[in-house]
Amino acid sequence: MAAHAPIAGGLAVAAILGSAAFAQTAAQTAAPRPLADWAGLERYRDEDAAVPPANKKLPRVIFLGDSITEAWELGDAAVAAQVLNRGIGGQTTPQMLVRFRQDVINLKPAVVHIMAGTNDIAGNTGPTTLAAIEDNLMSMVELAQANHIRVVLASVPPAVDFGWRQGLQPARKILALNNWIRSYAARQGLVYADYYAALADARQGFKAALSDDGVHPNKAGYAAMNPLAHQAIQRAMHGFSRMHPR
Repeated sequence: MAAHAPIAGGLAVAAILGSAAFAQTAAQTAAPRPLADWAGLERYRDEDAAVPPANKKLPRVIFLGDSITEAWELGDAAVAAQVLNRGIGGQTTPQMLVRFRQDVINLKPAVVHIMAGTNDIAGNTGPTTLAAIEDNLMSMVELAQANHIRVVLASVPPAVDFGWRQGLQPARKILALNNWIRSYAARQGLVYADYYAALADARQGFKAALSDDGVHPNKAGYAAMNPLAHQAIQRAMHGFSRMHPR
């Protein structure tokens, strides 16, 4: 993998939803997590323990991600599946990788939908590189494949700035990461969910009508994403995603 320049600063039982769909603030997004639970393992530990065994007649789908996933009312994107939301606001790919076994593998889903990278680019857990983000995404995919879980890799939504960490000019980095995600998904036979194309404006930022803060989708933004999520999950569950362990 070619080296990249360092980045400055860094969907039944019931859908488990993020309640503050459109009120996610920049402060919440960037809120520091105590080092004692750096990966946020306690956030869903009790809920994970209470999840019943997977039912082959009603496949389980897990959405893993950050605040954009946590705030997503996934029932609106429903397919014939049991959906669990495992988004945590402010998280980066290394944090998601740490909790991948607890919050994904141990729940035995048929499909995992992964949307991650915004907060890495924002530097929420410190300086990083596009290569490091890609490595973490590949590790999650490989863990899923090893456990017979089909993968939907989502594009990172657009942004021209982050309210909690301004001046990073993330638009080009997001576009570059999405180009890599699309290419990697094609090489690995994964489903790629291209939300970026539906959400971005001519400046490579969020369309004004679809976000109130330029980073998080609002009600209209999620409404634009729902049919794309539905289509991606359908494709994954019906075998369009071929598993190719590395």
